[in-house]
Amino acid sequence: MFWKKANFTILFIIFFAFLLNSCANRGDARKSPPDPKERVKRNIEEGRGFRLMDNINKGGTRNFDFASSNELWRASLDTIDFMPLASVNYSGGIIVTDWYSADQNSNQNVKISIRFLTNEIRSDALDIKVFKKICNELNKCTISESTGPLIKELKRKILKTAKIYEVQKKEKNFKPYDPPKLGN
Repeated sequence: MFWKKANFTILFIIFFAFLLNSCANRGDARKSPPDPKERVKRNIEEGRGFRLMDNINKGGTRNFDFASSNELWRASLDTIDFMPLASVNYSGGIIVTDWYSADQNSNQNVKISIRFLTNEIRSDALDIKVFKKICNELNKCTISESTGPLIKELKRKILKTAKIYEVQKKEKNFKPYDPPKLGN
């Protein structure tokens, strides 16, 4: 009898700990308004809220975003969309292109590697490497890492495009808050 009661007590404590863990506020308190009604309004307007009627009115359709919701990822793919891709791994945070040459008669090819260090749109979020392969007439090739202006141009283009996507996403998710009417 004692062991059954002890097991039940342990299970209850573990369950209660999990329950409390889900209540943790991981946001920055300085950025949140102190009034709960204002916090609710801001969260719903930014698309972070939950509205039961919105989900019911959609007719049961599901919208799965996955990698398309990451603005940096989308911007990177859009920026290098003219190049063939050798390896793309969203969960690993890396995009590697295949060797590319704008001119088929050229003896110079370029390969780009983009590694994502964070999902935030900032200048140190991406690690971009550009490799050049130069071949002579005998198909003897040398490969070297480039440190030219192409890396800065790619990073600037990706960050600029990602910022545009972020603004579009906020505008799309914005829904004015209509507080519930009590009574009547």
